[in-house]
Formats: sequence, structure tokens, C-alpha cells
Amino acid sequence: MSKTATEETSRLKKVKSILVTQSAPADAKSPYFEIEKKYNVKVDFRPFIEVQGIAYKDFRKQKIEILQHTAIIFTSRHAIDHFFRMCKEAKIEVPTDMKYFCITEQTANYLQKYIVIRKRKVFTGTKTALDLLEIIKKHKTEKFLFPCSNKRQKDLPDYMGTNDFQLTEAVMYETVSADLSDLEEVFYDVIAFFSPSGITSLFHNFPDFKQNNTRLAAFGPTTAQAVVDAGLVVDIQAPMPNAPSMTGALEHYIKQVNK
Repeated sequence: MSKTATEETSRLKKVKSILVTQSAPADAKSPYFEIEKKYNVKVDFRPFIEVQGIAYKDFRKQKIEILQHTAIIFTSRHAIDHFFRMCKEAKIEVPTDMKYFCITEQTANYLQKYIVIRKRKVFTGTKTALDLLEIIKKHKTEKFLFPCSNKRQKDLPDYMGTNDFQLTEAVMYETVSADLSDLEEVFYDVIAFFSPSGITSLFHNFPDFKQNNTRLAAFGPTTAQAVVDAGLVVDIQAPMPNAPSMTGALEHYIKQVNK
């Protein structure tokens, strides 16, 4: 939904409250808390989606043999947790020569919860799936397993599927809408979304949601498109050249409207 100059100006109202549709960061030095103190803005956190592992008996219906693969692709902590959960339930011991391809260094570090990283072959991207793909291209003979949810990003598996990689997608968990009924009478100046699933959850909980003067922030083009497809307005978008993170985009906007 495009905005006219008049509509855009009319929406530039002071921000006093922000709802971030994710869990609160564990780091007390998170930029969100800096924004809260610096601009006297209330910042609340509430995950709009929940991740639930699928039962082992349901995983077996996919007829996937984990040990027939030589490399695992991890794009989230959830994928790591549910991969090793599934291995435990299947009584599978992952061989020490298994290769792990992780989307970021943070994801790779999380592997330490399950394996001794210094004794394994771990390859790490920098930020996006496409960054990781550049590393994967150098290992084209591997048999890749991709633990994922029922709603996964398409870029990496779709590219590999059309470029002769041996890739098996293994759905091990699913994304569902969280119960947000207690927010029905709570209103925020800005709501920050990070995935299309967040928008789905919004309308699952509040089918008659009207945006009115609430500004919506969207991280990534697919999230922004989901906002538009829902008939809503994207007021704040990240990443942008001047704001590579959601917190950067929020701060840039607040500076503009809270003068």
C-alpha cells in the first residue's frame, strides 16, 4: 500500500511506545534498552510466534535417513535444538566427521550446547543465507540435510535445489501463532515485525485489526511485503543503508518524529 505525501506526513507522530514481536534480549546492553533510556520510550517485547517440535513418529513419515547425509545446514538455534532432539529420540549418534554449515557465527557458537566445536568441521557465514551459500558452493559433493520448520525461507534451499546440490529438507519443527488475547485492549505507537509469520499471527489473534495511527516496522523485504499484502502500511523498514538493523531503523525514525 503506497502512501501519499499528505498521508505520510500525517503519520509522523511522536513515538512513546514500541512493541517488539520477539523475546526480550538477554543482553542488558541491547540497543533496544539504549533507545528506551535515550528517548524516554517504552519498549515491550512479546513473541508473536511460537516454535513447536514435531513428534518423532511424524518425522519418520518423511522417510529421511539422517546418517545418509554428510553435512548439516543450520539457519537458526531452533534448527539446532530440534535436530539434536530428533537424533536423541532416534538413538542416532552423529559421526564426528559430519560437517556443519551455520548461517552466522552466533548460530555456530550455539552448537557448543551439543558438540565440541574444535573437534568438528564447522563452516560459518556472516549474516544472510546467500553469504552461507558462497561457502556451500565450495562443498558441492556433500549430501546436505536442512533441518527446518514448516515455514522456511526459500532462497537457500530453492537455489540449491535448482543447481544440482544433494539437499534434503527435513521438517523438524513448526511455527504457530502465539496467543495474544491479553493484548486486545493494549495499543502501541510502533509494532516491529521480523517475519511474515508475525503478520499472520497478528490477524490470527485480531482478525479485525485496524492500523489507524500505529506505525509498523518491518525487517526484510518478505516481511515488508507481508505487511503490504495484508493491506497495511510499512512506516519503518530495515535493513536500509542508513539503518542495517531494526534498532537502527527505529532510532532513525524516532529522531525524525520526536523532535
